[in-house]
Amino acid sequence: MSNVFVSQHPLVRHKLGILRDRSTEPKKFRQLVKELTALLAYEATLDLTTQPVKIQTPIMIADCDELREKIGLVPILRAGLGMVEGIWELMPSSEVWHIGLYRDESTLKPVEYYNKLPIEPTVSVCLILDPMLATGGSATATADILKRWGVKKIKFVGIIGAPEGIANMQKHHPDIPIHLACVDDHLNEKGYIVPGLGDAGDRQFGTA
Repeated sequence: MSNVFVSQHPLVRHKLGILRDRSTEPKKFRQLVKELTALLAYEATLDLTTQPVKIQTPIMIADCDELREKIGLVPILRAGLGMVEGIWELMPSSEVWHIGLYRDESTLKPVEYYNKLPIEPTVSVCLILDPMLATGGSATATADILKRWGVKKIKFVGIIGAPEGIANMQKHHPDIPIHLACVDDHLNEKGYIVPGLGDAGDRQFGTA
């Protein structure tokens, strides 16, 4: 799978196992989502561009670097919300833009119900955030919206992906890198990732 980056970090693999455990309570689940997102974002942002800047240290002026690009975080509601904090701790100046999509349970297709993006892009890089890349419908629809908005550099950051969702995303947006903690086996008849971890939104917000 080209343009798909699955983390091999031991901490990612360890925390993913705890996240999958059905006995993991919502508070711990949210914390793990936050931690995993920070680790994945660290890897996903390796190619961000910087520009030189001179900084006055207590000793002398040092040649340093600062980010050149403005970062936008686009969590897919609602499960993606839990991923924002992990990246904010690394990049507190990141803007957050919400796009609301829900999956029609009969067709498994995404339906847009909320979009408050400004007319012109205010960022140069967007990270689409969703813990589960299942059918890929929501991720694909979000990428469509962001490209129409005018963003040129887009990445998807998730925790678990299914081959079906990855294939769907790559079919429609082969230019968008996909960063994941794991690729699971398949989707079941209800569109859930197997073995997966259940409904990431319900498990985060205690609504299972």
